[in-house]
Amino acid sequence: MIDIHNCVSIAMIQTPPLPGSYQHAGQNLEEIVDFVLRETEVLHSCGFDSIILQNMGDMPVKQQAKPETIAYLTIITREIKTHFQDFPLGILVNWDGMASLAVAHAAKADFIRVEHVYTGAEVTSAGILTAQCCEITEMKKRLQCKIPVFADVYEPHAVPLGAKPIEDAAWETIYEAFADGLFLSGKDLKESIEMVEKAKTRVPNTTIFLGGGATEENVKELLQHYDGICVATWIKNGSLKNPIDIEKAKRFIDKVKTAKS
Repeated sequence: MIDIHNCVSIAMIQTPPLPGSYQHAGQNLEEIVDFVLRETEVLHSCGFDSIILQNMGDMPVKQQAKPETIAYLTIITREIKTHFQDFPLGILVNWDGMASLAVAHAAKADFIRVEHVYTGAEVTSAGILTAQCCEITEMKKRLQCKIPVFADVYEPHAVPLGAKPIEDAAWETIYEAFADGLFLSGKDLKESIEMVEKAKTRVPNTTIFLGGGATEENVKELLQHYDGICVATWIKNGSLKNPIDIEKAKRFIDKVKTAKS
């Protein structure tokens, strides 16, 4: 199995709105698959270490994913793994970690990211989302599934209920809820660095990826603190609805390589 812990540069791939979602504009599944494969090829050719497939175009969504969403994403995931077998692939189904694990397990993806929420509870635009760590760990046990779970702690676009110090929340996510690694990000560069440094005081041997906010300009500084960085908006010229800008993606990877050296 591919070791996601060794990946440094991760990029998000966003599907166009899937059939059944509010924003769906008539694209059929074949057209969506073609778009996703083109985006994957761009990131693969630029030299990214890994990608995460996400259905952000389906917003707004509740925490439990629709059955058709799980079905479509499983097909799309399988197509990516068929064409890019050695390209580490993560799954993030908005906002359902159990659905993410089901898709990843069925389509042989390499890891999942649980953004909202693995532990605790958060207020989002769709209401209150609550922890899925019990259900996800039970599902892993039931399926004898070894797929790593990477969990966000206090995702910046939500308001946590009963928030604890970030270092304590990180410890609970790893040692009480058994996540395999973390995604952390604040509202700006300074907050992101403060969060990861505090988290490392309690979970020093845990892989921690930056969840968002990476740019060409801050990559070098971020990689002095994080094990890896995840980028989305910046390589899409400020909007997740845009296709990936290949020139910006290349420049981003050049900065990563410089930082690593």
